[in-house]
Formats: sequence, structure tokens, C-alpha cells
Amino acid sequence: MTNLIAARLAGQAPSLYPRIFDTIFARMDAERAHEIGFGAIRTAEKTGASQILRATFQPAKRLRTKAMGISFPSPFGLAAGFDKAGIGTSALADLGFGHIEVGTITGQPQPGNSQPRLFRIPQDRALINRMGFNNHGAAAIAPRLAKTRNTLTRRFGQHRPILGVNIGKTKNVELDDAIEDYLASTRLLARHADYLVVNVSSPNTPGLRQLQAIESLAPLLSAVSKTADAVTGRHVPLAVKIAPDLVDADVVAVADMVTELGLDAVIATNTTISREGLTVGQHEIDAMGAGGVSGAPVANRSLAVLELLAKHLTDDASIISVGGVTTGKDVIQRLEAGATLVQAYTAFLYEGPLWAGRINAALEQHYSGN
Repeated sequence: MTNLIAARLAGQAPSLYPRIFDTIFARMDAERAHEIGFGAIRTAEKTGASQILRATFQPAKRLRTKAMGISFPSPFGLAAGFDKAGIGTSALADLGFGHIEVGTITGQPQPGNSQPRLFRIPQDRALINRMGFNNHGAAAIAPRLAKTRNTLTRRFGQHRPILGVNIGKTKNVELDDAIEDYLASTRLLARHADYLVVNVSSPNTPGLRQLQAIESLAPLLSAVSKTADAVTGRHVPLAVKIAPDLVDADVVAVADMVTELGLDAVIATNTTISREGLTVGQHEIDAMGAGGVSGAPVANRSLAVLELLAKHLTDDASIISVGGVTTGKDVIQRLEAGATLVQAYTAFLYEGPLWAGRINAALEQHYSGN
């Protein structure tokens, strides 16, 4: 069984997942398909089947990467959005991700927007989502994260996958009260996070992107950083996640602010409100409605923002590149363009559970040849 999986990683045997996707998942509501797929990954962990995956997908030592003062077992990780509530993070770690970012988590529990709210566009390798930060709230998720960290340490040891925690604004909290809302999450979650992310760039919470303005963003990030360090008694690395829809001048302003505040990282980028790059018909796009586009159509802008940040940030701040990443070649391109770490999410839905292992295999092959 292990040899078969390894062969698939090397491309010597066909993958069954595209057939499963086309036959089963493509016919389902996208959110329901996600729940079933994620449930299968969690079941594999509970039954012990994921031990085979874990043994096969362990990243090679040469892939270990230092970012934000932390040693990551691989530069490739899973972006926020897949495990919003911290219910299957250790199961995902068995698949070979160097880090998993949980969230977005809000200070208060909330159901998110009405369904349907997640739409696949297979021909464009894209998604449109307007989930709206649906999650159980920081108080409920905090003990899950504590358990997850213990599980990861016990299972993987010193070089375990890294646990990121992504926090956002509760929808019914006014912008004037946003800082205190973020701080409520910080007080509950920071002690369980290897690094913390302030998300001000989702298009699905009304008014949230207004917090990307420097005059609002700087005091928010400063308050979260000070609170996280105070409640934990250590420095908690802090990153800010920005939108691809920022104009270049605003991206540069964010880079300057990150340097001034001494933040640890920028995550670039979130989903886009633009529909540019989609080849699906306009009628179908209109039928899906509002929401952020992720996947292949975001790739060019995400790469451009990465290159812009790389020119203006000092070496003290890491860049985590996300948006339109599918293959090992994509990951290598982002790393060579200045990213310290690379994340993805949308391609996971199209590529299946062997995907992270294939990425790590491609990275290992690339770096062993250099």
C-alpha cells in the first residue's frame, strides 16, 4: 500500500481522485461535498488508516524552512478556510502539509451567510465563496486547538507541522468596536497558536476591508500583537492577510507599516471580488452571485503582489504567498519570487488527498537537483 501511494506521488500510477470527483463530488452541492471529503480524512485518522499516509508523506529534512522564527517541516501549507473550526487539523497534518492555518475564527459564534454559499467552477479551477466566517466562535475552538497542538507534538515530535490561527471580525460587531472583538479572540486563542493571523481582507463580511486602510490597520495590529504576547508570556508571531484587490500603492503602504510595526509576516493574497479571468459564461457567474473568487484566476495578481512586497519588505518579515497555487512548479515559482512559505486551498478540492504529498515530492526533487 505504501509503495502504491509512493508510486502515485511519482506519477507512475494513475490517481483515482479525478474520477471520484467527476462521478460523485461534481454532482453535489460544493459545501456538502467539502463536508463529506473532510469527514473521510478525519475518519482515516480515527481508524488508523492515515498512519500509512503519514509515513509516506513526511517531508524530507531538506524541505525544513525557517519563517517568523519558527521551523516549518515544509514551506507548503494549507490556507485558512478548509478547517474553519479546528475539528480535523491533526488529520490534515497526516497528509504532508508543513502547516495548517485554522479559521477564520471570530470572537462570537456565527452561522455565516445563507446557503448556497460555495460554488465550484471546474473549467477555471476556481471557487466562488461567500461563506461569511461561519464558525463556532473562539471560546469553543480554543480547547480543540490546545488538544491539536498536543496531538501534533506527540505524533510528529520536534519537527511537527505548524499550527496557524486566523482571526476575523464578528459580523454583528460595529467597525468602531472591531479592535476589542479581535482582542477577545486573541486572548482565547493566542496561547494555542504557533502564529496568529489578522484577517481584514475577506469580501464576505460587510465593511471588513475598510480595516485595510493604514489608519485603521496599524492600531489593530499593534493591539493584537501586544495582547497576544501579554497573555502568552512569549512572542507570538503575527501576520496580516491582505486582498489582491489593493492597488499597488496600498500594497507598498502595507509593507511600510509592517516594517514600522515590526510584524512577522504578510499573507498575500485573499480571494478577489473581481471576475476577471473566469471563462464560464456571464449568466452562470451572475447566478452564483456575490463572493470571493479563489483558485487559478487569482494566480497572476497574487504573484504580482508577492513580487511587490518582496521589493519593499525587509528580510525581517516573511511573505506567505497564496492564491492560484496548484503544482510543485507553482510553489517553486513563488519561493523563487520571494515567498518564504506558500499556501493553497482551492486546488485541494480538485486534486484530492495525495496533493500535498505530490507537492513535497516535487520540491524535494527540485532541491535535490540544485
